[in-house]
Parts: sequence; C-alpha cells; structure tokens
Amino acid sequence: METLIEVNKKEENWIIIFEFTWELDETNADKTFKSIYEAIGDFGNKKIILNMSGLKYLNSKSIGYIADVFSNIEDNEWQMQITNCSEWVKDILELVGITTIVPTVDDEKDAIKAMS
Repeated sequence: METLIEVNKKEENWIIIFEFTWELDETNADKTFKSIYEAIGDFGNKKIILNMSGLKYLNSKSIGYIADVFSNIEDNEWQMQITNCSEWVKDILELVGITTIVPTVDDEKDAIKAMS
C-alpha cells in the first residue's frame, strides 16, 4: 500500500514552488519525484523552492532525490531552496548534510525574496 503524499505545485515570481504534505517514503518517493522532474522539465533557467511545511516524514531515498534535483539545478547555474521544515525534518536534513549544500530557510516568503 502506498503511503499518502500530496505535492502541490505553484509559481510565484518565476519560481516553481512544490509544497509537500504527509510522508515521503519507499512506497511513494519514485512516483512523487518522477512527477516533480516532469513538472520541472529541463533544468535550465529554473528557480525551485521545496516547501516542507506539511511533511511529516522523509526517507533516505527522498533525500537522494532532493540532492539530485539540487545537483541538476546547480549544474545549470540556477537556484533551489528548502523552506518551512518542521524541527524533525530539519534535523534529518541536517544530520545527512543536505542543509550544507542546499540553502534552507525558515519561511517561503524569505526564499522568494532572496531568489527574486
């Protein structure tokens, strides 16, 4: 059975924002990130925010996908930020070192301002 995950996409100031709700795990990570890659298209000329405000859990596979998206964005000299993490999600991202490579801010509005 697939774990419930919801990802909403919106755009603001030419920035693609993905808002995550529920859980990212082994049962839904591949499908979820496949749709994110499709929504991004080519990685040229892209600014992306991953808003984790509703995310309750993420596994190592999901973290790998986040790192891969960032790598593609960075290779094309564009920007990505992670925002609105719960303390638990932020602790996990810090533990695996993602926050040292992907800019992580507390609020989506701050990320939008920094990227505009």
